[in-house]
Parts: sequence; C-alpha cells; structure tokens
Amino acid sequence: MKQSNLNSSKAFQRDLQVGQQLEVKVLKSIQKKYPSAVLIPGKFKPYDIFIPETGDKVEVKADYKSLETNNILIELKMFNKPSALLSTEADYWVFYTGKEIMWTTPILIMECIMINNIQSIDILGEGDAEPKRACLVPINLFREYLLKD
Repeated sequence: MKQSNLNSSKAFQRDLQVGQQLEVKVLKSIQKKYPSAVLIPGKFKPYDIFIPETGDKVEVKADYKSLETNNILIELKMFNKPSALLSTEADYWVFYTGKEIMWTTPILIMECIMINNIQSIDILGEGDAEPKRACLVPINLFREYLLKD
C-alpha cells in the first residue's frame, strides 16, 4: 500500500469516528423532543437521522476546519458526481464547528450560495484521493441562513 493511501485511509477512519460520535450527540438532542428518532446504520448517503414522529430526515456535518478558515465547506460533487448538497434527501442539515451547532436546510444553503454568488472551487481535502467541488461560505454569512429557534 502506498504511503498516501495509508495516510488517506487513516484520515478517513479518524473522520468517520468523529462523524459517528457527532451523529450520536445530535441524535440524543433530537430524542429529547422526538424519542423515536434513529440513526440510519451503515453507508447510507441521503441522510443520517430519521425522525418518525415528523417524517423529517437530518444530515449531520462536522466542519472543525471552519474554526481556522472562517468558512463552512459545502460539498457539491465528489468523483465528478453530485454529492452532499446536490444529492441530499435530508430536510435539515446540522453543522458542528467544534464550538457551535448550527441548524439549516438544504434550500437555505442553496439560497445563500445563489444570492451571494458564491463560486464553487475544487478542493483536495485531507484524506481525499481526488478533489471535491465545493463552496466555501464565510461563517458569518452562513449564520444568516440558519433556522431560528
């Protein structure tokens, strides 16, 4: 195995573990109001949490790098195929920066990108074998498109 593949595999496993811990944290907060909410097990891309009481689907995203960059990364394509925002079936997206949890919707994210003319760029993330197409949304701007309590 090449060194780069080993490093990307380690980075992927680390990111997966962090993501799974975050999903459990978000699930527990949802279950306070909707006790039947469940995590979707395995490799299921359309969303992470299902809430039977409302029929809502929730996608959970960790973006710790946003604390350094002051941008939220919104993935659009990976391996030249629609992914994340362009393929989601979730009704809600939850972002965790390491300091705050932010709730929004895919429609609000698209509105933010379109109204503010945020261009997509190719980004090679740590652990990625290929670049992804994504938008970097300034975190202060992103906060304007969050759901209010």
